[in-house]
Amino acid sequence: MPFADVVAIAGIALAWALVVCALGVVSLWLLRRRSLMLQLCVVILAVVLSLAAGVLAVAEAMYISPHDLLVVVVVTAISAVVALVVALLLAAQLVRGVRSLEQLTHSVGDGERLVGTGELAVNADFARVAQELLSTSDRLAAARDEVEMLDRSRRELIAWISHDLRSPLASLRVMTEALDDGLAEDPARFHEQMRRQVDHMTELVDGLFQLSKITSGTLVLKPEPMSLHDLVSDAVAELAAIARAKQIDLVELSSPDHIVVGDARELARVMVNLLANALEHTPSGGTIRISTARENESMLLSVHDSGAGIPHDDLARVFEPGWRGSDARTPHGGIHGTSGAGLGLAIARGIVEAHSGVISAHNDGTGSRFDIRLPVTA
Repeated sequence: MPFADVVAIAGIALAWALVVCALGVVSLWLLRRRSLMLQLCVVILAVVLSLAAGVLAVAEAMYISPHDLLVVVVVTAISAVVALVVALLLAAQLVRGVRSLEQLTHSVGDGERLVGTGELAVNADFARVAQELLSTSDRLAAARDEVEMLDRSRRELIAWISHDLRSPLASLRVMTEALDDGLAEDPARFHEQMRRQVDHMTELVDGLFQLSKITSGTLVLKPEPMSLHDLVSDAVAELAAIARAKQIDLVELSSPDHIVVGDARELARVMVNLLANALEHTPSGGTIRISTARENESMLLSVHDSGAGIPHDDLARVFEPGWRGSDARTPHGGIHGTSGAGLGLAIARGIVEAHSGVISAHNDGTGSRFDIRLPVTA
């Protein structure tokens, strides 16, 4: 075939293709706010018509016989119709996938938890999007559960703190009125009781202030190398008198070689809170063991008591602010520096996590065990 004929054929086909594609672009612009299915139909129709127009125009220009021209027209028409039907079927499948994605998105927005991707699995791209929506749904559900748990803890904490403050305030009011009216037979005893009530409220407010600093991220640490052996010894010495009064043995199993980098004052508070918690739940004649050990790049500090243990359902809640298990809500006054308001373990968790550590509670044998893992270095 002469080169001039090839150029002529290519030019005719290109011209018709450009004309049809230009009409398709204009149509898409006019339909830019319409449905995806309609836009896909325009694209498919433009592709099929550009091919058919080019073939028919070239066949007409070749001056072939009417019989041959009819054959070309029929073959082109049938091929175009078949191609158009197949393309529309594929487009319909894509549109169904888009509709399914839309439904999944609405479900995620409405707070529903997705359980599967359904028909989207037939398309790899849509399946990936659907899987991401599924993961997002799981994360949102977990976040909602956490928010609900925190909200429940907040409501319980407010209720318990209100009760804990109301009781000593009412007692102070009664004793003050008795002193004012001259009805107190032993004013010195009344003054001592009032002082204890004030101390209890002061400890409660201090605990709330410490917890607020932890939850707001404003807790400032002063890390320095410190010995876990000294930390344990100081806490045991601080609570030794209470342990003797309750006939509880405090057994130290720590090593002077176990060193961590942390805030000595804040970690001492954690240690006192854990020992105070163990003393409250260990019966007379029991034993509390405090041990330290090294595990790879972390130090393990454990407080193991011989009490009744923690109910399995409560293990996940022991570090929630205000949690007191199944005990009566009436405060017991705490043990030496603790308010008894259920804030000690929550404060301990916050301080440990501020040190990039982990605290956990377990039932171990005849009692409960609290483990603290702190990094060896800051």
